[in-house]
Amino acid sequence: NFLLHNGSLALKRYKYSEIKKITKSFNEKLGQGGYGSVYKGVLPDGSLVAVKVLIEADSNGEEFINEVASISRTSHVNIVNLLGFCYGRDKRALIYEYMPKKSLDNFINNNCPDLEKMYKIAVGVAKGLEYLHTGCNTRIVHFDIKPQNILLDDDFCPKISDFGLAKLCKKKQSILSVLGTRGTIGYIAPEVFSRNFGGVSHKSDVYSYGMMVLEMAGARKFVGNEAIQSSENYFPDKIYEQVMIDVAKELDSLANIEDCEEETATKLFLAGFWCIQTIPSDRPQMSKVVEMLEGSIQSIQVPPKPVLFLPPTVVRQRIQLKFS
Repeated sequence: NFLLHNGSLALKRYKYSEIKKITKSFNEKLGQGGYGSVYKGVLPDGSLVAVKVLIEADSNGEEFINEVASISRTSHVNIVNLLGFCYGRDKRALIYEYMPKKSLDNFINNNCPDLEKMYKIAVGVAKGLEYLHTGCNTRIVHFDIKPQNILLDDDFCPKISDFGLAKLCKKKQSILSVLGTRGTIGYIAPEVFSRNFGGVSHKSDVYSYGMMVLEMAGARKFVGNEAIQSSENYFPDKIYEQVMIDVAKELDSLANIEDCEEETATKLFLAGFWCIQTIPSDRPQMSKVVEMLEGSIQSIQVPPKPVLFLPPTVVRQRIQLKFS
C-alpha cells in the first residue's frame, strides 16, 4: 500500500519473471554487498540498466521501502535514476540507470588518481547532497555516503546511490531520532555512534562526505589503506600534521600555488577537514562546501584540527556555547 500511494508515478512495477528476463536469469553480476547483488540488464527498449536484487533477510522490507520512498522524490543530475521496482512477498528488486564506470572506489584505489577528475566528482557529490538536504520538498539524510555508493557515468559525472539507510525528515527538523548506528566504519560521524558529540542530523552526511573527500585528495598515501577503516587509529590526525601546517603557511603568505594539481589537492583537503569537525554545528552546510570548492583557495579559512576523542564534558560545553 505504501508503494502504491507514495511511489512516483514515473516508476514502473515489474513482475519477478520480468526481472529474470531483463537480467537474462541474473547472468552478469556487477557487484555484491550486505543488501544483496546487482546485475546488468537490458530493458525491452534496449536501455541498459542495473538491477539490485535485495536479500530476503529484511523481512518487513524497511530498507527497500526507504530506498523507493527517498529516491522517487528526487530529480537531480547527481542522484542516480530509479526506473522501476519489483515488490513481492520474498522477491524484491530495484531497477536503476546503468552506470558504465561503476563506483568511485575503483578510481580512489588507483595508485595515480586523476586529481582534476576527483575535484569534479567532489563538486558533483556536494551538489547532490546539497539538493538532498535543502532542494527537495522533504529533506533526505542519506546516512551512507562512501566511495562505493557514488556511481559514475561515461563522462565521470557522479551519482549518489543506495538510499537503503536514508531518513526522510521535515526541513525544519534539525535533530533526527535514529535507532542504532547507521553507516559504514570509517565514514560514520561521531554523533551517530555516541550522542555525547551532539544530535544526529544532515550534518552527519557532511562528515561522511568529508572523510570521502580526504581519500579523494590522496589521504591513503599518508596513512595506508588500513588506517582509513580503523576507528582506533584516527587517520585525519596524521594527515593534518603532515599536510595542513604547510597549507596554512602557504595561505598565510598568500603564496601563489602555481601547480594546478597541488591547488586542487589543497582545496579538497581544506574542504574535507571542515566537513569532519567533531561538533556537528562546526561543519559547513553543503552549499558552503560547494562555495569552498568552486571559489578561490585564498577565500577558504584553515580549519581547526578535528579531535575525535574529546572528553564528553568538553564536548557538552562547546555545544552549550554554540547555542547560548
